[in-house]
Amino acid sequence: MLILLTFYSCKEKIKPEKGGIDLISNVYVDASKGLDKVQNFHISRMNYSNSNILELIPDLNFPELTENIYYIRDSVYFKIGTENSGNTIFSEISKKQKPSLLQNKMEGAIFSKDWIPNYKNKKNLSDTILFNKNYKRFEVNSPWSYSRFYIYPTDTILPYSLYKHAEEDYGGRLERIDSYNKKKDVFVTLQLITRKNWDNEAKEIFDFNAFVKKK
Repeated sequence: MLILLTFYSCKEKIKPEKGGIDLISNVYVDASKGLDKVQNFHISRMNYSNSNILELIPDLNFPELTENIYYIRDSVYFKIGTENSGNTIFSEISKKQKPSLLQNKMEGAIFSKDWIPNYKNKKNLSDTILFNKNYKRFEVNSPWSYSRFYIYPTDTILPYSLYKHAEEDYGGRLERIDSYNKKKDVFVTLQLITRKNWDNEAKEIFDFNAFVKKK
């Protein structure tokens, strides 16, 4: 009985109370000729406090600037914008604007329930070490593209995942995808980077809501 209890306690999923997630992509054009032609994109800066997510959309030309802010909860999202965002009250947002379905959001991080194309024909690869972390890997090959997926084994569940079905199959977190478009000769990397701290803009909003809740 003690062994069984220990086993199940080890399998319990961990949900951190707060933190951040960055989505970063590198796009290499004419990849077969070398990796010199590259563009870097900071796609999204997500900040979460329990079930509340604040997504900051960086300006593509000036990533240090925020172009837009979304408030995400459960399966819907609200557009906050950057003007006077520090005074946003979560409990009042739904009274001021109609929620939009999260699956329809086309800017920043994409919350899709779709499976990886051609996933049923995936092939497992040997584990590897990347950025001092151990990763499980698998590849998906097709006539038009080739992709490698890197999964970090962990029991920690984040409020966002690239492909949840793959994470459940491999018991970890999908943190990197490398894809090569054979027809267009374009190589794309997509990285999910976790962090413990909030962005300053998100911290201001979260702290303000905590203050309002205590009043």
